[in-house]
Amino acid sequence: MRTITLFALLFTLVHGNSIAQQEKGIIGYNNWLNPWTEFKPNKIDYGKPTQILSGNISKDKTLHKRDIYLLLGDVFVTDSTVLTIEPGTVIIGDYKTKGSLTISKNSAIIADGTHTDPIIFTSSRSVKKPGDWGGVFILGDAPTSKFGNESSLNYGLRPTDFESISYGGDNPDHSSGILRHVRIEFAGKRTKDYGYFNGLTLAGVGQQTIVENIMVSYCDGNSFQFYGGSVILDKLVSYKSSRNDYDFNYGTQCKIINSLAIRSPYVSSSDVPRSMYVSAYDNIEDADLTKAQTYVNAENLTLINLSSDLDYDIQVGLVNEAIYVGNDTSFMIDKSVISGFNPAVVFDNKIMINNENLSKLKFTRTYFNNCNGNIFRKGYTNNDDLESWYGSRAFDNVYSKGPDSETFIDAHTATRPDYRLRINRIIASNDTTDD
Repeated sequence: MRTITLFALLFTLVHGNSIAQQEKGIIGYNNWLNPWTEFKPNKIDYGKPTQILSGNISKDKTLHKRDIYLLLGDVFVTDSTVLTIEPGTVIIGDYKTKGSLTISKNSAIIADGTHTDPIIFTSSRSVKKPGDWGGVFILGDAPTSKFGNESSLNYGLRPTDFESISYGGDNPDHSSGILRHVRIEFAGKRTKDYGYFNGLTLAGVGQQTIVENIMVSYCDGNSFQFYGGSVILDKLVSYKSSRNDYDFNYGTQCKIINSLAIRSPYVSSSDVPRSMYVSAYDNIEDADLTKAQTYVNAENLTLINLSSDLDYDIQVGLVNEAIYVGNDTSFMIDKSVISGFNPAVVFDNKIMINNENLSKLKFTRTYFNNCNGNIFRKGYTNNDDLESWYGSRAFDNVYSKGPDSETFIDAHTATRPDYRLRINRIIASNDTTDD
């Protein structure tokens, strides 16, 4: 009986430590990146297209795993149509015509892959590079903070009518379908007059839309772009984007949980790319400040910068902040990990440091690791007030220094990395927390 009791106690202690290990950053008793993600997509030959998608899809259509589809130019799903994509289906964006897929506001996509059979959007080139094709746009009927109820995409898309690129409305519960276990690779084409496409753009998308287990890799634009809408995001992965990993704008009301961004200073653009960019507007003249402004609630995120020599990369200007928070926004992050940035967080210089603004900018139970400073205001070199405020015991944050090899289970395996925290790493570093 005593043996059983001791075994039960030992199991409880071990199991308790496992739970503690999972407390911050991406969570899961198993590495949920396996096996549906792919960190070397350029090494895979997906085969040649057998079917072509072009123009408007105006009748319900199913894409089958047995075929490989080519997006030829800008493809639009219109007229309340449902596009269903079977698990394991491969859709290739044409390089010459910079193929893209847009799900219009009153239509829907059912792209419900599985963890062993994900749906794949990728490049048509044999040697794939960021920006080879356009990307995926999903447009919904949820509110934005722009003037009027409707806006339109301005990416140089060529629809047959305005309705195909309009988004926004009055229904935060609107559903645009399902996007689950999907990979989007080498998207983000650049257009002469409209800048860069993004991997996945959600504009006015409502909270009944399911967005889970999505990986965007090697995108030349933002991996994930959000314009307004009310979305719940779970298990998203951005890998080596040239620009922002997650970009929230124009009144997005978002909860993002258990998600990951892996940056490399060696593939970033000449701009200032971040893991998260949170803004209320690009131009204040376009925003209706009487409407709900951008609000992001983040939980269990891991934001990591992979540098072979972090000090040198910071010195030569290759590493930026992980999170940029703009004026007139609300941002909350809890139980997360931010590792290897310069610094971890920057607030816009228009944000006055007072009780009203600090109540909208919450950083709690988060592990700031190996960053060149933690929380700053743009243009200010002295951040002692913010460092002390967010470093107090009331917020339970951790300021620490440690290499990736000691911080994460396995951040350097090329094919199947594991970015969960090592057991007891957080507990061991609590001594460094400022009072």
